[in-house]
Amino acid sequence: MDAIETERLILRDFRTGDAPDLLAYLHRPRASCFFSLRLDDLGAAEAEVERRSKSDEHVAVCLRGADRLIGDLFRVPEPPDTYAVGWNFNAAYGGAGFAFEAARALVAHLFAVKQARRLYAYVLRHAQISVRRSDSGRREAIPLGAHRVILLATLRTNRSVAMEWTGWSLGRFGDRRLDKGGRRCSPALSRMPASACAS
Repeated sequence: MDAIETERLILRDFRTGDAPDLLAYLHRPRASCFFSLRLDDLGAAEAEVERRSKSDEHVAVCLRGADRLIGDLFRVPEPPDTYAVGWNFNAAYGGAGFAFEAARALVAHLFAVKQARRLYAYVLRHAQISVRRSDSGRREAIPLGAHRVILLATLRTNRSVAMEWTGWSLGRFGDRRLDKGGRRCSPALSRMPASACAS
């Protein structure tokens, strides 16, 4: 992908040299949905950077100027025009609005350049940093006021860890909740895969 620059960040492909910074936040992932991505050492981080550098699904988020990896975004396409999105950031950079800034830039890119019709994300119920209250008091996901479409789902992983998720959807033409055939669909989109989550 072509690099995307924001006021403080650069969104770009993964590349050689990102491994130490990736290891810094995937050595002990904060969110349980990223436990399977745990990296044990620098060699594992280098292999993961190599894998991500060959994939259009992964986006490195770096500090502008320093070009230091502080987190990543993912965008998993579901043809013809839907993407599952999510993000994972180093806790050392938390609280500065970097995830919001990066997610906003990715969402704009997916709608304008990739011509996405709909984006969705899962947010772990305990990941309060990824969800905020709107002016009306309703809970909404960070990326541009997404609408909640699944109130709560409990999923069991292969480690038998129960995780509670909330699903969020954002449409280019407003949240019309249409299926791929253009028909109205149920707000409970139970067919959404559990591959996307945000921390």
